[in-house]
Formats: sequence, structure tokens, C-alpha cells
Amino acid sequence: MTEADMAAARAKMIAKRFGGASTSTGGKGTVRRKKKVASRSAAAQSDAKLGSTLKKLGATNIPGIEEVNLFKEDGKVIHFVNPKVQASIGANTYIISGPSETKPLQELLPSIVSQLGMDNLSQLQSMAAQAGVTPGGAAPTADDDDDDDVPDLVEGNFEEVSEQS
Repeated sequence: MTEADMAAARAKMIAKRFGGASTSTGGKGTVRRKKKVASRSAAAQSDAKLGSTLKKLGATNIPGIEEVNLFKEDGKVIHFVNPKVQASIGANTYIISGPSETKPLQELLPSIVSQLGMDNLSQLQSMAAQAGVTPGGAAPTADDDDDDDVPDLVEGNFEEVSEQS
């Protein structure tokens, strides 16, 4: 046998004996790990940290809230449906969590008029003026202008003029 054949035979024997390129920790008689330990994700860690902070603040759940609307300055509304609401009155903190949608104010309009503040009402009036809608809810027409005018009294007798109209 040549040296090259011997080296190849040794490599073959080592590969057969130790499982090729993989290296294993421990030997033939070592105990296997029974449970795989999963590391906590960053989201789970932040949720746990948030929960402990809320517990320190003394936040309590507020049941029975069906929806929450947060009005933004640009006319958009952050709308929560069936959120989890917690409050810490002493810390003046309210925690609203759950799925949310950002919608324009016009989309939620009929049902949220009672929730609008002075800023939102002025914003609503400016939107109505841009759309060309009067506060009564109808678009102004030429016929509306004629009905609002009081007829002029040409003759001296008011009763005769009122009977003609």
C-alpha cells in the first residue's frame, strides 16, 4: 500500500467511526436532553415587560367598552372595536389594546357626531363647505334662494297681497 492509499483508508475509517463531518457532543453513554428549551422572542419579552409595568401602575380592566375612537389632528380617526381597556386613575393613564383601523372622519360620521369636540366640529364644517353642503344637509340651489325672500308690499293693503300669494 502506498501512503496515499493509507491516508484514504484512514479517512474512510474515521468517517465511518465518527459519523463523517458531523461532530457530536458527549459520547456513547451520555444522557439525551428530554426537553428542548425555547428562547423567548423579543415580542414576548416586551409584552411581559409591559405587563409588569402596568401592574406597578395599578392598572385595572374596564369591562363593557364596545368601541374607542381616537381623533387625530389631520382628520383621521383611530377606531378600535371591542378593545381591552385598562386604566390607572392615579397615574392618569389609560391603556387601549386590540386591533385598530385608521379611517377618515367621513366614514364614521353618522354614529360619532356625539363624540366630536369643538375642534372636530369646526373641521367637519370646513369639510362640508368644501363639499358644497349647507348645514341643513342639502346642497344649495337657485330655488331655495327665491323661497327665502319676503315679497315686497307694493300696495298699501297687506291682506290683499297675502291672499294673492
